[in-house]
Amino acid sequence: MLTVSYDGTAYCGWQLQPGKETIEGVLNRCLSELTGEPIEVIGASRTDSGVHALGNIAVFDTESPIPADKFSYALNQRLPEDIRIQGSEEVAADFHPRHCVSRKTYEYRILNAPFPLPTKRLYAHFTYVPLNVDLMNQGAAYLVGEHDFKSFCSVDTQAQTTVRQIDAIEVVRQGEEICILVSGRGFLYNMVRIIAGTLMEVGRGHLPPEKVKDILGACDRQAAGPTAPACGLTLVGYEFLE
Repeated sequence: MLTVSYDGTAYCGWQLQPGKETIEGVLNRCLSELTGEPIEVIGASRTDSGVHALGNIAVFDTESPIPADKFSYALNQRLPEDIRIQGSEEVAADFHPRHCVSRKTYEYRILNAPFPLPTKRLYAHFTYVPLNVDLMNQGAAYLVGEHDFKSFCSVDTQAQTTVRQIDAIEVVRQGEEICILVSGRGFLYNMVRIIAGTLMEVGRGHLPPEKVKDILGACDRQAAGPTAPACGLTLVGYEFLE
């Protein structure tokens, strides 16, 4: 099992796509070169194009004699600088990261300032319109718990059910940056980015906080706010609960 961090700016997301550079594709290529075997990793979270990660999870099978805890060092010698393994360990042969009870934590960063900062442009969404964090937290509170999040997922989703559980959500201001932290048992396609876009509408005063409850109940993507840009989103961590 690998704990993978990456800057997603230059990649077309995690998942393999013909003719496109992806995180999964780079890992497969480097692992295959390292072991001399055809390696295909299984990722815990299929992040979108431009989305970053501090701790995504990938697993693979190998007959290589390289000790499990040394794969991180060996891989980092081969990977590009915008992908780094933070740890590697042996897991059971039948371990599958998407079949375990787990909790993911995402953060969405917003630069809320009069002018954009070039050094933040790849890692935070910029808006000069003042955002009210208190109102955003009031709206976010309606999302905690188990709900049907059909209003907060892309119409292109292929999920069998749109019911998901959010364990915690908090909006905090850190100087000129606002961070939306969301922890949950699983997320739908574009779910966190649509939550962020909707909470920004609340923060601008375009939607009252209690409207978030109505949006949930509508089960209609058109009822929610816009999908926030990918650059502000980072998968912060992954926790296996059992």
